Amino acid sequence: MQERKGIITFQGNPLTLVGPEIKVKQAAPDFEILSGDLKKLTLKDFCGKVKVICTVPSLDTPVCDFEIKRFNEEAVKFSKKIVVLFVSMDLPFAQSRFCQNFRVDHVSTFSDHAWASLGLAYGVLIKELRLLTRAIFIVDDQDVVCYVDYVKEITQQPNFTKALEVIRAFV
Repeated sequence: MQERKGIITFQGNPLTLVGPEIKVKQAAPDFEILSGDLKKLTLKDFCGKVKVICTVPSLDTPVCDFEIKRFNEEAVKFSKKIVVLFVSMDLPFAQSRFCQNFRVDHVSTFSDHAWASLGLAYGVLIKELRLLTRAIFIVDDQDVVCYVDYVKEITQQPNFTKALEVIRAFV
């Protein structure tokens, strides 16, 4: 499997991403993730929808907490054809508890802990930590990637302005 060194940092220290770099206009790679009820889902389960795929290290960190809450607030303005998927290595039970405690109900959380399938397919698996890096992928309803943001320093927020601009084009 391809390794990409120094693409991202954690508190200024370079880390290694495992998997290919995803680029705009390429076909979205398939993946297997777990829902809160432990159901295995793939890209096909979101067929016909615009998919905003946000990968984060853990919902139990301040930066990830802010990011999911921000997207949850914005998602109420999106059309029904847009789904926002937050994927981390957190266990599905912890993700469900987080969403319930903070009333996160306009985005969905999924776990990649079982297979690291999405992490490997989208090149966001951090080799040294076995966590996902912070990134956003927007995939259109034909499963073509139309936006990519690998956040260089994982303790920083993604570019909400650019991501929301792309999402609003689908509203």
